[in-house]
Amino acid sequence: MNSSVSEAKPIFAVPDNFQVDESKLAAVESRLKSEGIQYLLSTYVDIHGAPKAKVNPASALSKMAKGSELFTVGAMEGMGLVGPQEDECAAVPDLDTMLVCPWDKRFAYFFGDLYYHGAPYANDSRQILKRQMDRATSLGYTFNLGVEPEFYVFREDPETGKRTGMSTHRYRGVCPAYDVSQALGAMDFLEPFTQCLEELGWGLYSFDQEGGHSQFEFDCDYADALTMSDRLVFLRLMAKKVAESVGCVATFLPKPFADDFRSGCHFNMSLKNNAENANAFAPEPEGNPFIEKYGIPMSKTAYHFAAGVLKHAAAITAVTSPTYNSYQGFIAQGEMLDVSWAPVLVAYGRNNRSAMMRMPLSRHCLENRAPDMSVNPYLASAFHLAAGLEGIEQELDPGEPINTNLYQLSKREIRKSGVEFLPATLCHAIEALDEDELAGEVFGEMKEIYIRQKTSEWERDFYTIHPDQLDRMLTFL
Repeated sequence: MNSSVSEAKPIFAVPDNFQVDESKLAAVESRLKSEGIQYLLSTYVDIHGAPKAKVNPASALSKMAKGSELFTVGAMEGMGLVGPQEDECAAVPDLDTMLVCPWDKRFAYFFGDLYYHGAPYANDSRQILKRQMDRATSLGYTFNLGVEPEFYVFREDPETGKRTGMSTHRYRGVCPAYDVSQALGAMDFLEPFTQCLEELGWGLYSFDQEGGHSQFEFDCDYADALTMSDRLVFLRLMAKKVAESVGCVATFLPKPFADDFRSGCHFNMSLKNNAENANAFAPEPEGNPFIEKYGIPMSKTAYHFAAGVLKHAAAITAVTSPTYNSYQGFIAQGEMLDVSWAPVLVAYGRNNRSAMMRMPLSRHCLENRAPDMSVNPYLASAFHLAAGLEGIEQELDPGEPINTNLYQLSKREIRKSGVEFLPATLCHAIEALDEDELAGEVFGEMKEIYIRQKTSEWERDFYTIHPDQLDRMLTFL
């Protein structure tokens, strides 16, 4: 007998000494019983930010909490460990994150982390963000994030599959943004969805008919970036399920229509100074040279953070705007009746929505307007944070803010000013990501996995011959 085989120890996904907090486990178990919950979801996300899980009966809580649920992650796109010979990952729930699904209270939902060979799986999106959050903590900061999710909801005829807007009558003006009649016409979806948000206690404070026809935005309180990333993943799932319950479809495609607005998911970022329990982006009482030079009342830390994000903007956009369709939304006007309000330039300004970033006067944060609703929030948050911390550590200067309407400038004028355009396509963004050294530090092996995945998606969509192209070009010459 081969002694090396007989003496080999089994390889477990979770550590041999993995311990579950028994008091937390007991509290969760008690809640499951008191609320009549039947099923459990210990989730993680794939490269796209879509939640994945097995469904466990509530009676399996203890096993699930100890990492019993194993996954061949190589069977999914962009997760690594490709091949039937690879070992499995375990999905370990964070017991503190339990949510009862408001649309179906039979289910309890947990955000979790993947483990592989006794350690956190390096290519798990949530782990990638956690690593950067830990780095921020070591520097005395907590990374806070607020998001502005926008998406379209349509009614769908069950027989024909035809989709129409939520309101009975389509808005006939230039832009339906904030139109009360359109919002009231969509309450079949808006009422149950906002009731779910209220039940979750996320601090919903407004929702509205957005710039697109049957497009809506929901604004809740900010939180630390890990919590907010969890919430955005859950919000997309909840929107789909609530829409289905009323015979509708919710879509997170960034640019569903050439003649209507993109669905953004603006990132509003700030750092908390943990020692002082204060917003590190708020201006110093005595002011600072940046305020004197650039006129926007933000701290030196905020300016440095902004400079770091601008330095890596092209590569970051590969993660904040991760689909082929995302870049069909980065256009000043195109087929729309009015300007798109979409960011197209690597620049920042005071309240300038034609730039990629702005420092709004209503709050001490930095708003990146490039992220859209197809974003994997964990990866995007991690890269933003790393870039911002680099800006702080290197004391980078973001340069002169641009506070004019950039849509009114010609491309020649823009290039002459030294301002760069955001990547024009997913291909350009991937190339920028490939060349960015910081991206390698943030993502590790996941950088190459991501590039391969997104390159494949780019080639699939770019080289497809579409029927409308044939209609236009078949007899063109």
